[in-house]
Amino acid sequence: MKRIALFPGSFDPFTKGHEDIVLRGLRLFDEIIIAIGYNSSKNKRYFPIEVMINHISTTFAGYPNIKVQTYDELTAEYARKFNAHFLLRGLRNTTDFEYENSISQLNRNLNPDLETVFLITSPELAAISSSIIREVHRYGGDVSSFLPFKL
Repeated sequence: MKRIALFPGSFDPFTKGHEDIVLRGLRLFDEIIIAIGYNSSKNKRYFPIEVMINHISTTFAGYPNIKVQTYDELTAEYARKFNAHFLLRGLRNTTDFEYENSISQLNRNLNPDLETVFLITSPELAAISSSIIREVHRYGGDVSSFLPFKL
């Protein structure tokens, strides 16, 4: 059976930390679907989804086993559509774990075939967060060292 993992998130923006999780995830999975979700708790994106799709697709152009898609439904149901039995998630700290643990339990309840796999963020990337990058960018700061692509 092909080991397919869904890497869901808003990716607003997709950071070097996200890239690291995907590349390390390739050691565990045959295919990774980067799934950009429409998060109902976030009213408006800072970076347009089309821009992120383009940048992420370009970043992984040399990897035929990495796909980039968007979705607007429950993550557990979306995973089922692609026979993805794994959710790939990155953890920077214990706060991330508390949040992600609750979500993983709910997803498992909605789709018993779905297992969440957590990878600890590489130490040199642990301080990077999309919200901080958005704030720095909003005020004209240079965010290029935090992203795997040029804006």
